[in-house]
Amino acid sequence: MTVLAKKRTEEAIMGERYTATWPPPGSDAVRCSTSLDVALLTGGQDRHYAVGLGTALMEQDITLDVIGSDEIDGPEFQGNVHVSIRNLHGSQHSASIARRIGRILVFYARILRYTATAKPKIFHILWNNKLQLLDRTLLILFYKLAGKKVVITAHNVNAGRRDKRDSRLNRFTLRCQYKLSDHLFVHTRRMKGELVREFGVKPDGITVIPYGINNAVPSTVLTGEDARRKLGLRNGEKAILFFGAIKRYKGLEYLVLAFQQIAARGDYRLIIAGERKKDWEEYWRSIQQIIERDPSRNKVLQRISFISDEETEIYFKAADVAVLPYTEIFQSGILFLAYSFGLPVIATDVGSLAEDIVEGRTGFVCRPRDSDSLATLIEQYFETDLYKDLGHRRQDIREYALSRHSWSTVADLTKNVYVKLLECVS
Repeated sequence: MTVLAKKRTEEAIMGERYTATWPPPGSDAVRCSTSLDVALLTGGQDRHYAVGLGTALMEQDITLDVIGSDEIDGPEFQGNVHVSIRNLHGSQHSASIARRIGRILVFYARILRYTATAKPKIFHILWNNKLQLLDRTLLILFYKLAGKKVVITAHNVNAGRRDKRDSRLNRFTLRCQYKLSDHLFVHTRRMKGELVREFGVKPDGITVIPYGINNAVPSTVLTGEDARRKLGLRNGEKAILFFGAIKRYKGLEYLVLAFQQIAARGDYRLIIAGERKKDWEEYWRSIQQIIERDPSRNKVLQRISFISDEETEIYFKAADVAVLPYTEIFQSGILFLAYSFGLPVIATDVGSLAEDIVEGRTGFVCRPRDSDSLATLIEQYFETDLYKDLGHRRQDIREYALSRHSWSTVADLTKNVYVKLLECVS
């Protein structure tokens, strides 16, 4: 596969990819005379998605109970008559085992009490809580017995399979969760296909929605030059960024090996910025061994820690390209985070990543698990007009992403589902 020679045309991927089971945005076929009250269950995590969806739903005059944490409880939700923050999770910072157990028990007591008295008839689950097996079975059953319509955004259909930790129990509890839900949202048609094929979900119970552009990460007046100085990058260095939590399925080793091939032939720097996740310590040690045994080790900038929202823009403004060398995934929020800063992306052809990359305009695609192919493509990228004119192309990338992945589109499709579930009169 020669990616540069075989470009995907923009028209091929600009077709309609997002479908609603019920009438599309702007349709006169559905109207609801009653107010829409929704509980948005965030799992206490992923502030970016919760803020993006929550604020867009608020603009639709939907009244929200946001079941969040200290992390979720931000200024975007405060002072608005359409939202109530219910901080049932509290702090999510690390603590002793005893303290963590106490937090979990307190949360489940709170969510049971809330459910029993909650006004919203729709419970929209963005993420499950700490006890996944319990959440997928008994807790969701409790929601149903309390008379709630349960909607789930399945960001990952089966993360256990992706992480090579699948089991019969994992698949059984996932099947329970998907069967008990009243409607499911996914981000790609492939995800919808897996739900139908592997878990027996009826197609009309699934809606494909875009992955909304991250609008919770600040973008200040910081310039690219300032960002590069903050990271200690020299003028002329070609900066390649790997960003996000470090896990095996993200294929970081292939990027490191590719970088080592090109490092001796050009003025390149590799930036690895992200948190080493629990249970992946051995994987990260193996990556470090690969880095340390090569002469290019001094060209690898490592920021192995949690990157705050306030720091994030530094990396995406300093970089010349982001690389997603994933070995298995359906969709990635990092892709759209890069786009929000106008940064091109080189990604492997796994899941549906290629569907959101216009080659030559927003990035390029290469084979997965192939460091040679990745090395060649990175070098080719730095010879393209996309890189050479990056100062002007960044705005085009941002506009492209916003036109296809706006939260208003997500909210329109989501509201249609809410209305139908409440059986509002047309």
